[in-house]
Amino acid sequence: MATVHHWTGLEAKALRLALRMSVRAFAAHLGVGVRTISKWEKLLSSTEPRQDTQAILDTALARADTAAHLRFETNLSEAGRAGAGSVRRVTVGGPRAWEYETWAEDLDRSVIALSRQNFTFAEDLLRRWLARFPPAELDDRGLYLYGRATALLGDVQRDRGAVSGPLSAHRSYHHARTVFTRLDIPRRVAQLDLSLAVVTEMSDQLDTAAHQYESLALDDRLSRRDRARARLWVGTALSKNDNHDYATRVMLAAVREFEDLSEPEDWSVAHQKLALAHRGAGDLAAALHYIDVARTTGTADSPMQRVRLDTAHGHILLSDPGTLDDGLAVLDKAAKVAAEYGLSHQRRSIESIRSRHATSDGAKRPGRH
Repeated sequence: MATVHHWTGLEAKALRLALRMSVRAFAAHLGVGVRTISKWEKLLSSTEPRQDTQAILDTALARADTAAHLRFETNLSEAGRAGAGSVRRVTVGGPRAWEYETWAEDLDRSVIALSRQNFTFAEDLLRRWLARFPPAELDDRGLYLYGRATALLGDVQRDRGAVSGPLSAHRSYHHARTVFTRLDIPRRVAQLDLSLAVVTEMSDQLDTAAHQYESLALDDRLSRRDRARARLWVGTALSKNDNHDYATRVMLAAVREFEDLSEPEDWSVAHQKLALAHRGAGDLAAALHYIDVARTTGTADSPMQRVRLDTAHGHILLSDPGTLDDGLAVLDKAAKVAAEYGLSHQRRSIESIRSRHATSDGAKRPGRH
């Protein structure tokens, strides 16, 4: 709600119009003369009501309903009083119910933009609200929206490859976790613990990430799907740490869970992870089998998933001298898409695969560097 620190005739007129009263009715409402109201509206900001009348106007504004407050702020804005010059006279308070609805809609829009890797638009949608309302000004509903926006900002930063530092996914996830802890929403807190474990894995702290995933895979605060994803990611961290045999066993358990849950996209992604684990173990036949399953069953309808799938496929093809050229071509394709959409972490992964290949096999293939 707006607060007027010092009334002039202009604010008084804006209030009369917001209350939808005639000059005579407004005068009676305030208990002042009609000529006084007419003077205010003629002189506007050049005249100021007396101190006792200032208090009467404060009371009239405080008793106005939400719709009248919105009309009052709109009237002031149209009169040019909502600019920098009026800050000391009128302050607009925290969000109203209709603003919460708009905020929630923008969060949904940011989720869609994020799924399409339109990071700039997603971040703009999120930051406009995070900058608009300090947490201290929000009630529980507003804090919930603030926490969601902060967590989604962490997703944007994570997918862009900003995993540590002051403007990173790690910081945003921790901030969001603090908000949901304050609100006592255990499921959201656990989901953020899972997101923080992903960031830990992306930072190459594989043992720590694996332990975090193992704990979350048994955490009743999470849904069955999130627990299955945690189990899958235990295998991912173990496989990256060259513990391929146990990794494949854990991943197969996650595959069965996704099948029971009727989650086809997660089921397909799990086969992609299984393929990489088998590649790491040196079983190229199994790796090719599982990556073919992932490629034929996954929708890959987002640039992120296309890059991940092509990177896994190219990595496996690169492991066989007979398909080495095909592997390089697939990685080149993935690198171009990653560059186009600003997928920094994926680009670094592709470059790492190329570098390891050049180090281990470059001498055997002098024509390819």
